[in-house]
Amino acid sequence: MGVSSPRIILLWSLLFTAVLANSLFPNQTVGGLTFPNLIDTTTEELQTGLEGALFTSCDLVQAYIARIQEVNSALHVVTEINPDALSIAAERDAERANGTTRGPLHGVPILIKGNIGTADEMNTTAGSFALLGAKLPRDSTVAAKLRKAGVIILGKTNLSQWANFRSNNSTNGWSAYGGQTQGAYFPQQDPSGSSSGSGVASSIGLALASLGSETSGSILSPSQVNNLVGIKPSVGLTSRALVIPISERQDTVGPMARTVKDAAYLLQAIVGKDIDDNYTLAQPFENPPDYVGACVYSSLRGKRIGVPRNVIVPREGDGPVLSSFDTAIRTIRRAGATIVDNVNITEFALDRYLNSNASEIVLEADFFSGLPSNYLSKLVSNPNNVRNLADVRNFTQRFPPEDYPDRDTAVWDQALDLGFNNTSPQFWAAYQENLEIAGRQGFLGILANYSLDALILPTDYSAGLPALVGTPVVTVPLGKSPGNTTVVYNERGTLAESAPNIPFGLSFIGPAWSEANLIGFAYAYEQRTMVQAQVKPYLSPRVQLADVISARNIDMW
Repeated sequence: MGVSSPRIILLWSLLFTAVLANSLFPNQTVGGLTFPNLIDTTTEELQTGLEGALFTSCDLVQAYIARIQEVNSALHVVTEINPDALSIAAERDAERANGTTRGPLHGVPILIKGNIGTADEMNTTAGSFALLGAKLPRDSTVAAKLRKAGVIILGKTNLSQWANFRSNNSTNGWSAYGGQTQGAYFPQQDPSGSSSGSGVASSIGLALASLGSETSGSILSPSQVNNLVGIKPSVGLTSRALVIPISERQDTVGPMARTVKDAAYLLQAIVGKDIDDNYTLAQPFENPPDYVGACVYSSLRGKRIGVPRNVIVPREGDGPVLSSFDTAIRTIRRAGATIVDNVNITEFALDRYLNSNASEIVLEADFFSGLPSNYLSKLVSNPNNVRNLADVRNFTQRFPPEDYPDRDTAVWDQALDLGFNNTSPQFWAAYQENLEIAGRQGFLGILANYSLDALILPTDYSAGLPALVGTPVVTVPLGKSPGNTTVVYNERGTLAESAPNIPFGLSFIGPAWSEANLIGFAYAYEQRTMVQAQVKPYLSPRVQLADVISARNIDMW
């Protein structure tokens, strides 16, 4: 699904003229004033410029829309541009002019994943035509919190359809509604998923940052391959109300940004208790911690950091990742931490983690139960009359743009054939197995038994066990695949899963509600290595904020 409107097309035409006038290179100065480069600017840089009237929120919206328009036909990142974005930006500018700011994200454009509900002119589809035109009675809680913080919700990003919970033979970043998202670090790069568009958008500056969602790996994995910081919060730290669900026990919403501090600013805006999501009522604090304040250079000093080596099962081509990981361990040790190596999960936990189907049962039963009760039943308009999973499957199998049967519905078939829901004894047994292998015999047991502050792993190996118990993980850029990496395509031959220049990450893992500690550790590591700035995309927009200012100054608007 392309992004187009007469206003956007006009904007792009005008800015393209400005770019051509600068020999296709972004001009970062206008009238002797220097403007931030939108591929690496930060929250604090944007706020400084806005507060100093160097530019406006309207300028930012125009620049980001032009950047989206420049690359979207190639990368298929954004499915919806908010048609009200400019008017909202004008409101935030007027508030600022009157001396009112709502917080550090006031007037800053952010993109959100296409499964996060909004009650506006944008669609919330999870990448499916089944939900095109459906309407919600209100914003999802996280979207409402963004608006309250002064954020401009610029648009919605593409995703692996239904958050990668439909097919056994589809591809990361593909949806019927949004097409095939590609990463920007190698031609036809697999963007990972399911928060594929959010990852690519943040990596090349199509907004300051983005929101993703995770059930198991869907923030962490696309963050790492798109050279980002991703925060997968504890289940219950951020509300899932009116976010299209998979599992109430594992779903969580979190930020994807280019720096730890930017991710912390965005997380701060969306956390808190919500009566519409009872998991948030388990938060052990009335006022959330100061996640931005946790970004302290000395955070690793005196901490005990464990390495659970037996969950690292090396695959072909993992050599550079493991070498970089060992270098990261030395960096963390030099930062004042004690490294406790080979703190391993039990053999029973490892065997069940690798071979049991308990985790699949939990997700399938939760989805079967939660999709109708927590989302479809809340719609105030439902043009395709999809009321439950069977209806969604029927629509998908009969509507040609959904690409069935080439992309199957095997995940749904299995969920519908399960024969029980998430209130049954069979379900409870599977869920208890998850808690045992990831809890007492898994990462939570290691953290407690060795008095550890956190665990570290290459991000490829970090998502699965924390997903089962709903605990937090923060990934930060670690490195990139070397130039001699063999290019390996997926089974369809459409996406490069392995190739030169593809980023990879380092994860910090902790117990529930330990986000502030993990953010501090990730920040301390990031500031000592600055890997993100060293890994460059092969493709990124050329339009810059300075082009908007130039165009405005010569009355092109």
